[in-house]
Amino acid sequence: MMKNECDLKSCFLCKFCLSDWLPAVAANREHFEVKKGQPLFKEGDPMRGIFFIYSGVVKVHKRWGSEKELILRFAGTGDIVGQLGLGKDSVYPVSATAIEVATVCYVEMDFLESTLNINNKFTRQLVTVLANDLQESEKRMRDLAHMPVKGRVARALVTLHEQFGKTEDGYINIELPRQDLASFTGAAYESLFRVINEMTDEKLISLKGKSILIADEHRLTKLTEETYW
Repeated sequence: MMKNECDLKSCFLCKFCLSDWLPAVAANREHFEVKKGQPLFKEGDPMRGIFFIYSGVVKVHKRWGSEKELILRFAGTGDIVGQLGLGKDSVYPVSATAIEVATVCYVEMDFLESTLNINNKFTRQLVTVLANDLQESEKRMRDLAHMPVKGRVARALVTLHEQFGKTEDGYINIELPRQDLASFTGAAYESLFRVINEMTDEKLISLKGKSILIADEHRLTKLTEETYW
Protein backbone atom coordinates (compact mmCIF):
# COMPACT_ATOMS: atom_id res chain seq x y z
CA MET A 1 0.00 0.00 0.00
CA MET A 2 1.37 3.39 -0.97
CA LYS A 3 1.81 6.00 1.73
CA ASN A 4 -1.54 7.53 2.75
CA GLU A 5 -3.47 5.13 0.52
CA CYS A 6 -7.02 4.54 1.75
CA ASP A 7 -7.20 1.44 3.95
CA LEU A 8 -10.93 0.82 3.29
CA LYS A 9 -11.56 1.42 7.01
CA SER A 10 -11.06 5.08 7.85
CA CYS A 11 -13.05 7.36 5.57
CA PHE A 12 -16.75 8.13 5.90
CA LEU A 13 -17.74 5.83 3.05
CA CYS A 14 -15.79 2.80 4.26
CA LYS A 15 -16.76 3.15 7.92
CA PHE A 16 -20.50 3.00 7.27
CA CYS A 17 -20.74 0.56 4.36
CA LEU A 18 -21.38 -3.16 4.69
CA SER A 19 -18.14 -5.14 4.79
CA ASP A 20 -19.34 -7.13 1.77
CA TRP A 21 -19.60 -3.87 -0.17
CA LEU A 22 -15.98 -2.81 0.39
CA PRO A 23 -14.60 -4.74 -2.62
CA ALA A 24 -17.05 -2.75 -4.77
CA VAL A 25 -15.80 0.47 -3.13
CA ALA A 26 -12.20 -0.52 -3.92
CA ALA A 27 -13.10 -1.21 -7.54
CA ASN A 28 -15.10 1.99 -8.11
CA ARG A 29 -13.24 4.67 -6.16
CA GLU A 30 -10.59 7.02 -7.47
CA HIS A 31 -7.83 7.61 -4.96
CA PHE A 32 -5.46 10.54 -5.38
CA GLU A 33 -3.41 13.24 -3.70
CA VAL A 34 -4.35 16.92 -3.80
CA LYS A 35 -1.69 19.60 -3.51
CA LYS A 36 -1.95 22.61 -1.22
CA GLY A 37 -4.10 25.23 -2.93
CA GLN A 38 -5.54 22.76 -5.45
CA PRO A 39 -9.35 22.73 -5.79
CA LEU A 40 -11.32 19.50 -5.63
CA PHE A 41 -14.23 21.29 -7.29
CA LYS A 42 -15.44 24.85 -7.79
CA GLU A 43 -18.74 26.54 -7.06
CA GLY A 44 -21.05 26.10 -10.04
CA ASP A 45 -19.26 23.03 -11.44
CA PRO A 46 -21.54 20.14 -12.51
CA MET A 47 -21.98 17.69 -9.63
CA ARG A 48 -20.48 14.36 -10.73
CA GLY A 49 -19.57 12.74 -7.41
CA ILE A 50 -18.47 13.23 -3.82
CA PHE A 51 -15.12 13.14 -2.03
CA PHE A 52 -14.02 11.43 1.18
CA ILE A 53 -11.02 12.85 3.04
CA TYR A 54 -8.45 10.25 4.07
CA SER A 55 -5.78 12.69 5.26
CA GLY A 56 -5.08 16.42 5.19
CA VAL A 57 -7.46 19.39 5.45
CA VAL A 58 -9.81 20.90 2.86
CA LYS A 59 -11.68 24.19 3.19
CA VAL A 60 -15.28 24.39 1.97
CA HIS A 61 -16.04 27.92 0.83
CA LYS A 62 -18.25 30.04 -1.38
CA ARG A 63 -18.25 33.43 -3.02
CA TRP A 64 -19.36 36.24 -0.72
CA GLY A 65 -19.72 39.47 -2.60
CA SER A 66 -17.70 40.27 -5.69
CA GLU A 67 -14.20 39.60 -4.35
CA LYS A 68 -14.60 37.90 -0.97
CA GLU A 69 -15.06 34.31 0.13
CA LEU A 70 -16.78 32.83 3.15
CA ILE A 71 -15.30 29.62 4.54
CA LEU A 72 -18.18 27.46 5.74
CA ARG A 73 -16.13 24.71 7.36
CA PHE A 74 -12.91 22.73 7.29
CA ALA A 75 -13.01 19.04 6.39
CA GLY A 76 -10.37 16.73 7.83
CA THR A 77 -9.65 13.03 8.11
CA GLY A 78 -12.83 10.96 7.89
CA ASP A 79 -15.00 13.82 6.56
CA ILE A 80 -16.99 14.12 3.36
CA VAL A 81 -17.19 17.01 0.88
CA GLY A 82 -19.35 17.56 -2.17
CA GLN A 83 -22.57 16.27 -0.62
CA LEU A 84 -24.25 19.68 -0.93
CA GLY A 85 -24.33 19.08 -4.68
CA LEU A 86 -26.92 16.33 -4.22
CA GLY A 87 -29.75 18.85 -4.68
CA LYS A 88 -31.99 19.12 -7.72
CA ASP A 89 -29.69 21.53 -9.58
CA SER A 90 -26.88 18.94 -9.73
CA VAL A 91 -24.14 21.56 -9.32
CA TYR A 92 -21.74 22.18 -6.47
CA PRO A 93 -23.09 25.22 -4.55
CA VAL A 94 -19.70 25.64 -2.84
CA SER A 95 -16.01 25.17 -3.62
CA ALA A 96 -13.54 22.83 -1.89
CA THR A 97 -9.80 23.57 -1.84
CA ALA A 98 -6.93 21.80 -0.06
CA ILE A 99 -5.16 24.01 2.48
CA GLU A 100 -2.44 21.38 2.89
CA VAL A 101 -1.52 18.23 1.01
CA ALA A 102 -4.55 15.92 1.23
CA THR A 103 -5.39 12.38 0.19
CA VAL A 104 -8.96 11.81 -0.98
CA CYS A 105 -11.19 9.10 -2.36
CA TYR A 106 -13.75 10.03 -5.00
CA VAL A 107 -16.82 8.13 -6.19
CA GLU A 108 -19.07 9.06 -9.08
CA MET A 109 -22.82 9.51 -8.78
CA ASP A 110 -23.81 6.18 -10.36
CA PHE A 111 -21.82 4.22 -7.79
CA LEU A 112 -22.96 6.52 -4.98
CA GLU A 113 -26.60 5.84 -5.87
CA SER A 114 -25.97 2.08 -5.81
CA THR A 115 -24.24 2.46 -2.44
CA LEU A 116 -27.19 4.39 -1.03
CA ASN A 117 -29.64 1.72 -2.22
CA ILE A 118 -27.72 -1.14 -0.62
CA ASN A 119 -26.15 0.36 2.51
CA ASN A 120 -28.83 1.60 4.89
CA LYS A 121 -26.38 2.64 7.60
CA PHE A 122 -24.38 4.76 5.15
CA THR A 123 -27.61 6.36 3.89
CA ARG A 124 -28.74 7.26 7.42
CA GLN A 125 -25.33 8.74 8.24
CA LEU A 126 -25.32 10.80 5.04
CA VAL A 127 -28.79 12.17 5.83
CA THR A 128 -27.49 13.13 9.29
CA VAL A 129 -24.54 14.94 7.73
CA LEU A 130 -26.83 16.85 5.36
CA ALA A 131 -29.12 17.82 8.25
CA ASN A 132 -26.14 19.01 10.30
CA ASP A 133 -24.90 21.01 7.29
CA LEU A 134 -28.27 22.75 7.07
CA GLN A 135 -28.36 23.54 10.78
CA GLU A 136 -24.80 24.84 10.74
CA SER A 137 -25.49 27.02 7.68
CA GLU A 138 -28.52 28.56 9.39
CA LYS A 139 -26.45 29.24 12.52
CA ARG A 140 -23.64 30.80 10.50
CA MET A 141 -26.05 33.12 8.68
CA ARG A 142 -27.59 34.15 12.01
CA ASP A 143 -24.14 34.82 13.46
CA LEU A 144 -23.12 36.93 10.46
CA ALA A 145 -26.26 39.00 10.79
CA HIS A 146 -26.36 39.48 14.55
CA MET A 147 -23.18 38.49 16.38
CA PRO A 148 -20.38 41.03 16.93
CA VAL A 149 -17.09 40.29 15.20
CA LYS A 150 -15.37 39.47 18.50
CA GLY A 151 -17.94 36.79 19.26
CA ARG A 152 -17.56 35.31 15.78
CA VAL A 153 -13.78 35.18 16.13
CA ALA A 154 -14.17 33.47 19.50
CA ARG A 155 -16.59 30.94 18.03
CA ALA A 156 -14.23 30.24 15.12
CA LEU A 157 -11.33 29.55 17.49
CA VAL A 158 -13.44 27.32 19.75
CA THR A 159 -14.71 25.41 16.69
CA LEU A 160 -11.19 24.85 15.36
CA HIS A 161 -10.01 23.73 18.80
CA GLU A 162 -12.89 21.24 19.09
CA GLN A 163 -12.37 19.86 15.59
CA PHE A 164 -8.58 19.62 15.41
CA GLY A 165 -7.53 19.46 19.06
CA LYS A 166 -4.24 20.91 20.22
CA THR A 167 -0.53 20.26 19.82
CA GLU A 168 1.71 19.03 22.64
CA ASP A 169 2.50 22.63 23.57
CA GLY A 170 -1.18 23.62 23.65
CA TYR A 171 -1.69 25.40 20.31
CA ILE A 172 -4.72 24.71 18.10
CA ASN A 173 -3.60 21.87 15.84
CA ILE A 174 -4.11 23.72 12.57
CA GLU A 175 -2.21 26.70 11.20
CA LEU A 176 -4.32 29.05 9.11
CA PRO A 177 -3.29 32.18 7.24
CA ARG A 178 -4.99 35.14 8.85
CA GLN A 179 -6.97 35.72 5.65
CA ASP A 180 -8.47 32.22 5.90
CA LEU A 181 -9.30 32.82 9.55
CA ALA A 182 -10.99 36.08 8.56
CA SER A 183 -12.98 34.27 5.86
CA PHE A 184 -14.01 31.58 8.36
CA THR A 185 -15.12 34.29 10.78
CA GLY A 186 -16.94 36.28 8.11
CA ALA A 187 -14.98 39.41 8.95
CA ALA A 188 -12.77 41.82 7.07
CA TYR A 189 -9.05 41.15 7.49
CA GLU A 190 -8.60 44.48 9.28
CA SER A 191 -11.37 43.65 11.77
CA LEU A 192 -9.88 40.23 12.47
CA PHE A 193 -6.43 41.78 13.01
CA ARG A 194 -7.88 44.25 15.52
CA VAL A 195 -9.83 41.58 17.43
CA ILE A 196 -6.87 39.17 17.54
CA ASN A 197 -4.74 41.94 19.06
CA GLU A 198 -7.48 42.72 21.60
CA MET A 199 -7.75 39.06 22.59
CA THR A 200 -3.99 38.83 22.96
CA ASP A 201 -3.90 41.96 25.17
CA GLU A 202 -6.74 40.52 27.27
CA LYS A 203 -4.80 37.24 27.62
CA LEU A 204 -7.59 35.23 26.05
CA ILE A 205 -5.17 33.81 23.48
CA SER A 206 -1.46 33.84 22.70
CA LEU A 207 0.27 33.68 19.33
CA LYS A 208 3.32 32.05 17.84
CA GLY A 209 3.51 32.79 14.14
CA LYS A 210 0.31 31.41 12.59
CA SER A 211 -0.32 29.21 15.65
CA ILE A 212 -2.93 30.25 18.22
CA LEU A 213 -3.19 29.04 21.81
CA ILE A 214 -6.41 29.47 23.75
CA ALA A 215 -5.19 30.81 27.08
CA ASP A 216 -8.58 31.27 28.77
CA GLU A 217 -11.11 28.85 27.30
CA HIS A 218 -13.87 29.81 29.75
CA ARG A 219 -13.79 33.53 28.95
CA LEU A 220 -13.40 32.87 25.24
CA THR A 221 -16.42 30.56 25.25
CA LYS A 222 -18.45 33.19 27.12
CA LEU A 223 -17.93 35.54 24.19
CA THR A 224 -19.74 33.03 21.94
CA GLU A 225 -22.75 33.10 24.26
CA GLU A 226 -23.32 36.85 24.21
CA THR A 227 -26.86 37.96 23.48
CA TYR A 228 -27.46 38.72 19.82
CA TRP A 229 -28.04 42.29 18.89
